[in-house]
Amino acid sequence: MRRMTTALLTDHYELTMVQAALEAGTANRRSLFDLFTRRLPSGRRYGVSAGLGRAIDAIGNFRFGDEELSFLLEKKIIKDNLAEYLANYRFSGDIWGYPEGEIYFPGSPVLSVEGTFAEACLLETVLLSIYNHDSAIAAAASRMTAMAGDRACAEMGARRTQEHSAVAAARAAYVAGFASTSNLEAGRTYGIPTIGTAAHSFTLLFDTEEDAFRAQLAALGEDTTLLVDTYDEEAAIRLGVELTEGRLGSIRLDSGDLAIMARQARDLLDDLGATQTRIMVTSDLDEWQIAALQGAPVDGYGVGTSLVTGSGHPTCGFVYKLVARAESEDPDAPWVPVGKKSKGKNTLGGRKFAMRRLGENGRAESEVIGLGTPPVNDGNDRELLVPIYEKGELVYHATLDDARRRHAESLAELPLAARRISDGDPALETIILDETGDETTNPYQAAPVVTNL
Repeated sequence: MRRMTTALLTDHYELTMVQAALEAGTANRRSLFDLFTRRLPSGRRYGVSAGLGRAIDAIGNFRFGDEELSFLLEKKIIKDNLAEYLANYRFSGDIWGYPEGEIYFPGSPVLSVEGTFAEACLLETVLLSIYNHDSAIAAAASRMTAMAGDRACAEMGARRTQEHSAVAAARAAYVAGFASTSNLEAGRTYGIPTIGTAAHSFTLLFDTEEDAFRAQLAALGEDTTLLVDTYDEEAAIRLGVELTEGRLGSIRLDSGDLAIMARQARDLLDDLGATQTRIMVTSDLDEWQIAALQGAPVDGYGVGTSLVTGSGHPTCGFVYKLVARAESEDPDAPWVPVGKKSKGKNTLGGRKFAMRRLGENGRAESEVIGLGTPPVNDGNDRELLVPIYEKGELVYHATLDDARRRHAESLAELPLAARRISDGDPALETIILDETGDETTNPYQAAPVVTNL
């Protein structure tokens, strides 16, 4: 059986950089890379860190076998000396960062990777690919679940994105509060509850709607969900209630003015004695439509396209930048902070320490980033960084349910304004402290919009 590898889920230039560094004698210099974003997507008030569990899997499977090396050599992407290095590649450094589900802001050091230049550089593309996708989905999902309140949200976007992305999207949505997914692979791989009953095609398969409903009820039981808007909603609801003697589990509305239809359906169900029958709505929902349905008698939402495309922001703008390096390959060589100076793309050099400043009431007040030195905790502030790898060994073992809880707790700390879906500035100010603990310039405050390179 061919072993799956993530080693070629990378950009060509990662390998050419390592090739040149190897020949220049700098490939083994200790180096520190930060994964962060300079700004949130336009109008967003916070970001959600998602994808760490998948990133851990990707690092574990980042191996160059004979087939990968043969391809790279045949295409003259690498030379024999680099092929020899890659054949024995195993990440041996340290990684720390925000636990999955945590809220982040511009400049937050979501992930820090320390190792030799070669081993840390090679992980850039796959880490960015995972974090930019999963965190975008999680941020959209968080806004949707915030608007849904205690009503369940189901992820139904598999047919609106690439097949493997759909599985990752279901996972990210679950981190941010979605209760279930329609995607069976996500259910198998990650243990997410799966749901699903029937589409319009099932009703159209039969000569009459009654035949279709009888077949579905016979196969799936009275607690199933009947799709009632293939022909006439009122007639379908009456039929579903009659066939189950008022014990129908749910109906689904998938078209029209959902607020009006839900109210009419609820009144009809109640009049027919089906007071326990739930109403689920679908049809290109997003956070704004879910907010508009807050006053409607709806029990749950199914969300697809908008969710798996990040609700207009399919990437977070994460970058992966070298922020410190050793002066030489000597293990005891001193570290040198490094950073870009280009306008609109400058970066802060050095190791970062992150803390959520909390008020006396436990409400978050700011994101505090210390450069080289941890910020002083006044007693109730929350440290944000956790160890993930130490000397190449995985030390982070949080589960997907842990990430889900972390998100709920982190979001609950934020000011109430953070849950607004109208355009606005980040919910918390990011404060940068220098090594002496004094506040210094934040280059990510109100930065101009540029393409991330």
